[in-house]
Amino acid sequence: MSFAELIKTGGPILLDGAMGSELEKSGLNLGSSGLYNILHPELVSRIHIQYVNAGSQVLTANTFALNPIYVKNHRPDLDFEKGNRLGVQLARKAAGEECYVLGNLTSCGQLRQPLGPCSEKDFYLNFKEQAKILAEEGVDGFLIETMFDLKEALCGLKACLDVASLPVIVSFAFNDTPGGFRTIMGDTADQCALEVARAGGSGIGANCGELELNRFPELVRRLRESASIPVLVQPNAGLPKISGTKAVYDLPADSFAQIIKECVTSGAVLVGGCCGTGPEHIKMTHQVLSQSGKVINCQ
Repeated sequence: MSFAELIKTGGPILLDGAMGSELEKSGLNLGSSGLYNILHPELVSRIHIQYVNAGSQVLTANTFALNPIYVKNHRPDLDFEKGNRLGVQLARKAAGEECYVLGNLTSCGQLRQPLGPCSEKDFYLNFKEQAKILAEEGVDGFLIETMFDLKEALCGLKACLDVASLPVIVSFAFNDTPGGFRTIMGDTADQCALEVARAGGSGIGANCGELELNRFPELVRRLRESASIPVLVQPNAGLPKISGTKAVYDLPADSFAQIIKECVTSGAVLVGGCCGTGPEHIKMTHQVLSQSGKVINCQ
């Protein structure tokens, strides 16, 4: 079964949790997680394997923010192409024949003109260069996540679709505002779902953001009402608490799993975790969904 066929089954399909915060537990710098595909591949592999053992059906390659613009501005010493290729290779080896692998893309970290230096063409070419490498390494689909600007997200969606005939899921970071669920650029959840579906996206999602966890089931309902494509949800392990220079996420795994169960009841098809979630959160989520008869087999 291809990943495209899998997401049409109605799920739920269990993804993995965070990579960056898991690497941080080993004393590494959270802001350079893609670099560790090169410097510490054994750690990245170990985390992937832990997620497989916890019940993840889909692994996300450690390629978040490994796009040309972001790397140029933040890590010019990083071999962009090597980091992406190794990111997919490490995930694929851990996945074996049992799990799927998604190429992970996100914002370039720059604002769109006239607020910032990037045109929509810049965004498109930036995503396309990374997506081409991910596709060459054999990903089963693309996950464009933690997006704040709908227009940048649509540039990424188009770029991925132009590179390969693979499913593309687009996930946004939403805040709970008096005007409803919105990104920091003001895009509503309704707009995001509708535009991603119109542009050929295979899924619409929500991850990260500053939402209280109990609001995610309602957000799932809003996304489902706005578009007929599958919904993904990957919350953080609660809202962060600042300890020194670090953000600490302390939501217990059982509480996280119950929220995910509610999201599935609300219609989420793909579920997993974002910042602060680890293998223990995914394992507990797998147990809770399995007890409800709600986790489907991978292949």
